[in-house]
Amino acid sequence: MLFNKTSRASAQPKTVVLTGASSGIGRATALAFARDGANLVLAARGRPGLDSLATECEALGAQVLVKPVDVSDALALRTLVHAAITRFDGIDVWINNVGVGAVGAFDTTPMDSHRRVIESNLIGHMNGAHAVLPHFRVRRRGTLINMISVGGWAPSPYAASYAASKFGLRGFSESLRAEVANVPGVHVCDIYPTFVDTPGLMHGANYSGKNLRPPPPLLDPREVADAIVALSKSPRPVTSVGSVAWPARIAHALAPQLTGRMAAKLAGVAFNRAKPAVVTDGNLFTPSQGNAIDGGYRMPANKRGQTAVAALAVAGMVGLGLLMARQKRRLTVSRRLGLR
Repeated sequence: MLFNKTSRASAQPKTVVLTGASSGIGRATALAFARDGANLVLAARGRPGLDSLATECEALGAQVLVKPVDVSDALALRTLVHAAITRFDGIDVWINNVGVGAVGAFDTTPMDSHRRVIESNLIGHMNGAHAVLPHFRVRRRGTLINMISVGGWAPSPYAASYAASKFGLRGFSESLRAEVANVPGVHVCDIYPTFVDTPGLMHGANYSGKNLRPPPPLLDPREVADAIVALSKSPRPVTSVGSVAWPARIAHALAPQLTGRMAAKLAGVAFNRAKPAVVTDGNLFTPSQGNAIDGGYRMPANKRGQTAVAALAVAGMVGLGLLMARQKRRLTVSRRLGLR
């Protein structure tokens, strides 16, 4: 009899709460969970994008609740938890997916914009976790997934507040994971994609005065969405997505100053080559206009050589980092032996 009860419970659809759902990775993830048979609670600031997404998810057979929410509002997220529990009797997976950015030199980017990036990316994730964790503790189960990005491991010159939010998220997630270790059924998972072909860059704030493009290689948002669905089924602490994720982490670990300088130089080259663009606050203070999954930046097949060049550049960073670390160790040993 116990076996039958367990079987029926496991057959129940998961209830997934997804913030930042209306475009990009969020929209792709909602559709992936809908195809997987989940109940969905979709949250973002803009109602029109959520409504159109709900229609698509319902066409795939999902039960959907739509709630416009600004994740910087802690009370709004507690209300979101209550609404999800009222509609679906519980929450199985909570995905903190909101991410905004502001590109430009740190000291020429308004402090209000830097603050808004931190409020959305870092405080927003904390608000979500703070709202849902009591529910997970009571149920003794639940999976919290924090969308971080490879920017949590590597410096991002000309996007300093974005880097600050992602580095902060990594520390927050690691600390939270340690806190819930005594509740085996509760999982805190981090996902670190590399650059993804979403509308995020065109929606974001741009104080550089240049028309920006993300560097290749670019991930398909659906690949990240599939990784999130897989993570909800088999939780693990850290998931990296993208071919250059691990090389970037290793390069930074071995030679952080060098990787920062190289990133700044590459950004400078990109700025010099880019066409002029208007300065804009983007979606920092108002919802995004447009709700596509793709950004349209991925190269056609005959231009994919640029992807190889980017991958080689990262590999070169790793090699330089290894060389510098090796030389540093040799110098330290020599000094200890009194040879220098």
